Amino acid sequence: MVLAQAEVSAVEAVGGFAGGLYLRSRSPQQLRLAVIAGLPLNLFRHWWTMHVNRPFPHSDVYRSGQPVYLGDAEEAMRRYPQLMAGLPFPFGSLYVPVTHERECFGVLAVLRPATPGTPVSDADRRRIHQVGTRLGATLAEMAPHRPRIEWDAEPLAVTLQSLTSPPLRIGAFDWDLEAGTVTGDDGWRAILGVRPEDLPLTAEAVAARMEPEDAYGLWALGRRSAESDQPVTRRMRLQGADGRPHLLELNGRRHREPDGTGATHLGGYLIDLGAGPVVAESADRLPFGVCSLDRLGRITYMNDSAEHLLGRQRTDLIGRVLWEAVDLFGPAHEDHYRAALLSPDPVHFLVRHTDEWLSVALHPGIDGLTVTLTRGEQPAYVPSSMVRPGGGIGSPADRAVALYRPVALAIALTEAVTARQVSAVVTEELLPAFGGRQLAIYLLSNRHLHLAWETGFPKGFLNRFDGVGLDAKLPGVETLTSGRPLFFESMQHLAGAYPGIPLDAHVGARAFLPLIASGRPVGSCILGFDQPRGFSPEERTVLTALAGLIAQALERAQRYDTEAALARGLQDALLPHRLPVVERLDTVGRYLAGTQGMDVGGDWYDVIDTGGIPALIIGDVQGHGVQAAATMGQLRSAVRALAVSGHTPVEVMTGTNRLMIDLDPGLFASCCYIVLDPATGRCRAVRAGHLQPLLRHPDGNTEVLDLPGGIVLGVDADAVYPVTELTLEPGAVLALFTDGLVEQPGIDIDLGIERLRRTLSDMGSGPLADTADRLINAARQTADRPDDIALLLAARWSAPA
Repeated sequence: MVLAQAEVSAVEAVGGFAGGLYLRSRSPQQLRLAVIAGLPLNLFRHWWTMHVNRPFPHSDVYRSGQPVYLGDAEEAMRRYPQLMAGLPFPFGSLYVPVTHERECFGVLAVLRPATPGTPVSDADRRRIHQVGTRLGATLAEMAPHRPRIEWDAEPLAVTLQSLTSPPLRIGAFDWDLEAGTVTGDDGWRAILGVRPEDLPLTAEAVAARMEPEDAYGLWALGRRSAESDQPVTRRMRLQGADGRPHLLELNGRRHREPDGTGATHLGGYLIDLGAGPVVAESADRLPFGVCSLDRLGRITYMNDSAEHLLGRQRTDLIGRVLWEAVDLFGPAHEDHYRAALLSPDPVHFLVRHTDEWLSVALHPGIDGLTVTLTRGEQPAYVPSSMVRPGGGIGSPADRAVALYRPVALAIALTEAVTARQVSAVVTEELLPAFGGRQLAIYLLSNRHLHLAWETGFPKGFLNRFDGVGLDAKLPGVETLTSGRPLFFESMQHLAGAYPGIPLDAHVGARAFLPLIASGRPVGSCILGFDQPRGFSPEERTVLTALAGLIAQALERAQRYDTEAALARGLQDALLPHRLPVVERLDTVGRYLAGTQGMDVGGDWYDVIDTGGIPALIIGDVQGHGVQAAATMGQLRSAVRALAVSGHTPVEVMTGTNRLMIDLDPGLFASCCYIVLDPATGRCRAVRAGHLQPLLRHPDGNTEVLDLPGGIVLGVDADAVYPVTELTLEPGAVLALFTDGLVEQPGIDIDLGIERLRRTLSDMGSGPLADTADRLINAARQTADRPDDIALLLAARWSAPA
């Protein structure tokens, strides 16, 4: 309820027509849509999740903590082309972080009509910022009473209050026929625009608000009431203060006293229903169908002609979502409805219904859509996919709108690095664009096709095709060896072309696409559909072109994977396989590679025995990949050479800094170097832009050390690195780590350090290896880690008695 109220408040605060609230999820790299307001939930399923590193305004706001305001589509296209590739409609949008102090819980987004050339006003910025701040404070108050605030469920759909429909108003009145005066309650006065001091009104003043024929009927009704003991009723129209006619329900009866006298009154109600009754009456007389939808796609009204054209009674459809309730409107038309919900321009398209064609027009409004239906003529070109109900064809502009997801796919493929990321992008972008339900990607290796990715197929069904040779008589092989895409409108067609081929339970169409990059075979891609369908020439052309883009992305990903394997091997060779044994000192190191990009970086740790006085080192080279790992190896060798040569900590750091500047790798590095005498516990530490170490005292109290330091290595040849002296008591634990252990998108790094400090403080005096495992365990459970992690623990223990 709190989340829904906040999103509705944000939309209303800035005059929006829709919005969404994204919250962080269990995955640190993924935002999930928690609330969607004013838009159909399933029509926007593609936007239920948002990666924090994608080039979208939601992601930028979450990472930076700074709001983003986009006045119109031109500004949005300039700053966020991928957003407009996915939603190519002219709307404005505002995005603000949901924060409290230094913690970001998510992002509030509001969509509203575009304001070309006019920036978002300061007042609107202030209002939506206040909503985000209030929600952040509320979530922060809830946080101590529950686990970390995050969202992993389906979004909540919220209906926005109507902005244009007049509210229902009712007022009661009384007309004393003998006195000729009329009085009414507050509602009656509000509809007529009458002040209390103006009452009572004369009957003539009320009649003046009626059409002459209605006024004559009013006087006639009054005379009948005065002359008869029977009740009389009448329905009329009375003009309100806004000039609109309102429904007037009258009833009258003479009241007799015991002495035979009596008074006659006309009373009743004045009802303001807006234009409702007038619309219903007039729309039923129209020769074409009319449906009214709210912003969630639910049918709120249908006229007689719409019932006839659709072959369904309005009692069966009112309150249901149009494209879910009527088979006529299938997935092929989702793009049209998205366009109408996000753009002020009408959308037109044709659909096939039984043995006739219907012309459909969607007319957008701030509170919903008006759908008109007329009989149309068969188009000159009819794709085979439109032979069945639910197929559709629109104008060239409409067909261009329907291709926005392939455009988004092309953009997203440029950002995918690994084969897993490429496959995920194809699943998210390509399948929804063509209504597909199954996807399989096979990659070529040593003249055999190996299954690299699958979704939607029965479990284990594709295993029989894994590792097939290029001589196999299979469509997935033939499409690659021939270079031609293969399209089958049904599984019967597929079985006819390849007798004996194993088939799954689906009966729908299949498309087999060759993945060829610059003339080099990469693999093959299979698209599956739940129902039989045809493939128009435009669809075949687009799918073939997209297959080439997918092949290039996969080839690039394979090169990245090869480089990543090289970097991992290089890093494994450079990191210490075991740490030296030093009397009265235990040391434990842990390294955990990231799971994005090249998977490896320049983090390292080391312990160097300099003749009984060990040196503890932790470092982090900027970037990832082979270059970062190689630079890390050079720095580690330099530090080791300087340390074993008897140089002081300051000399080690300054010498390593000058070496990195001379090497000029185009990178910089942070480092912390501590020399520790186990006998006395005396430490001398220098720091170059690295995170402060933690020190756990024997009593469990843990503090973040405050070591003065210089700038990172590789920037300034004359940088100064001061030395700090401290003492490590027996039983104390020193923790050195890199930022991957404490940094999460949307959360201030100081909060991550504080969380690590509390965790270390709460641990007992168990084995140091167990402590290291527990500190790094939470990060190990996260499947989507953008950075690698290095951790080095050192514990001093007392001399034996």
